[in-house]
Amino acid sequence: MDSKNRYVHDLRSFFKRPSVERHQRYSEGRAIHKGGLGRLIGRTKGGMNTKLHAVTDANGRPISLFMTAGQVSDYIGAAALLDSLPRAKWLLGDRGYAADWFREALQVKGITPCIPGRKSRTAPIRYGKRRYKSRNRIEIMFGRLKDWRRVATRYDRCPTLFLSTIALAATVIFWL
Repeated sequence: MDSKNRYVHDLRSFFKRPSVERHQRYSEGRAIHKGGLGRLIGRTKGGMNTKLHAVTDANGRPISLFMTAGQVSDYIGAAALLDSLPRAKWLLGDRGYAADWFREALQVKGITPCIPGRKSRTAPIRYGKRRYKSRNRIEIMFGRLKDWRRVATRYDRCPTLFLSTIALAATVIFWL
């Protein structure tokens, strides 16, 4: 093997097996490095997505926000926001928050849950259907947040910056 062929062979093997630096450079965006959160973008049916969990007041104004990756269960967001719940008589939530442990935790705090059970439950759960219809205020809040282009399209790669953008939009829209 002459020097030219050996050089070509070395280049081919270099491109087949990436070096450590090259591998780290391409995986920086996907992996969690040095205890960070990652990007909090997860794969869902609709593509890459991020979930925003929110606690609102009776008028539909956000009080606390929490963000997870798209494929993460709603129970994670419920557990994270459980301690930040304000005093309330009742709490509205969609079927994603219909866990028995969450209902019990709400009742311990003195809050009556108004959350319909999942369709796969064997025993149906009673909830106030009239009261549940006022949940549209929460959906309207999410729609108004998405009126801000930067929130709707998520230009920010960093989850902390994106959550700050959402908090700024919520402050301007609902509190100023």
